[in-house]
Amino acid sequence: MYLFACESVSAGHPDKCADIIADRIVDKLLSLDPNARVATEVFVVDKNVIIGGEVKVCKKLDKDFYIECAKEALEYIGYPESGFNQEETIYPDLLHYEVYVHEQSSEIAQGVERREDFGAGDQGMMVGYATDERADFMPHAIMIARQMRDILYNNAKLHPDLFGVDIKTEVVLDYGTKENFDKGLFERIDTIVVAQSHSRKIDEEEVRKRVKELLNKGAFASFIDSKTKFIINGTGSFITHGPIADSGLTGRKIAVDNYGAYAPIGGGAQSTKDYTKVDRSAHYAARWLAKHIVAAKLAKKAMVEIAYVIGQARPLSLMVNTFGTGKMSDEKLSQLLFEHFPLTPRWIMERFSLHKPQGFSYMETAAKGQVGYEHYPWEQLDYLDWFASLS
Repeated sequence: MYLFACESVSAGHPDKCADIIADRIVDKLLSLDPNARVATEVFVVDKNVIIGGEVKVCKKLDKDFYIECAKEALEYIGYPESGFNQEETIYPDLLHYEVYVHEQSSEIAQGVERREDFGAGDQGMMVGYATDERADFMPHAIMIARQMRDILYNNAKLHPDLFGVDIKTEVVLDYGTKENFDKGLFERIDTIVVAQSHSRKIDEEEVRKRVKELLNKGAFASFIDSKTKFIINGTGSFITHGPIADSGLTGRKIAVDNYGAYAPIGGGAQSTKDYTKVDRSAHYAARWLAKHIVAAKLAKKAMVEIAYVIGQARPLSLMVNTFGTGKMSDEKLSQLLFEHFPLTPRWIMERFSLHKPQGFSYMETAAKGQVGYEHYPWEQLDYLDWFASLS
């Protein structure tokens, strides 16, 4: 055996509640002002929601604006579910909200706002990854964990009297050998782990039975065999859930949001931030570059790291690692990309229309994942001819 694991969490997980609230704020502020600057953090615990941070926007907003964003996000997630009382799940209209949002620091603004361009809203390094394991150029384990999550989350929203929207999934894939792992060829699913919140109307054994039945119908079911282990609600009942049961904080699910444990997570979370914050925008650009490298068959897998300094538009560095699978040297490919693409925050913003989201919302990226979905602009293979010309 050669085992590798990844996990995912649903939109109803406390940390995701925080991320989704924060990105609802980003969406609404950008709809008011495409030049808005946003960096908010959210903490959810018990029956409390605390929103803090800094923004710069064309009109003055009161605390009610942020409270309404939070309520809309929680309702989008699916709270409250009809099968649970106020001590078992959250009711958005009955929560206590505190708002501590102030105007963006003038010292940060003077570095970001420039006449010819705008500088990076923060320093740091961002990582993008792609592999030819799947048609979406994502690693198997993280996407299977997400597929399991989506099956159970959709079921919970269809049956709110029985199931809660706070869900965690984990999958352990057996690659057989390290060589197979390096090639992205797994043999079977060794273990499936699920935490599924549920109402008092359904007992633990029935929960396990229904979850197993649902997952055995998934697109990955052919890799489930008689030896696959199912661990469903391993501690027993899971009735009290969401922020009532555990606190949630923005930025704690970065690996879940991206590639699992296949690639480094980079400098910081994507959620909570506008496009001038390169933790978000350059992360998308790094994925776009890595995906093009693999799609153009320049390599079987690729990792791209881009580094920035606050206030400067052009990146400090760009590094490509093709893990020994490239058709040209990593040094040469790194140099070609660094010289050809400006990769300034403005260039990235315009390339992917990050200031005026079309066909996606930032709230959606917080709920589903920051990469791996073909309708995201940074997943489009719209520059493939140029990359192919390098081979």
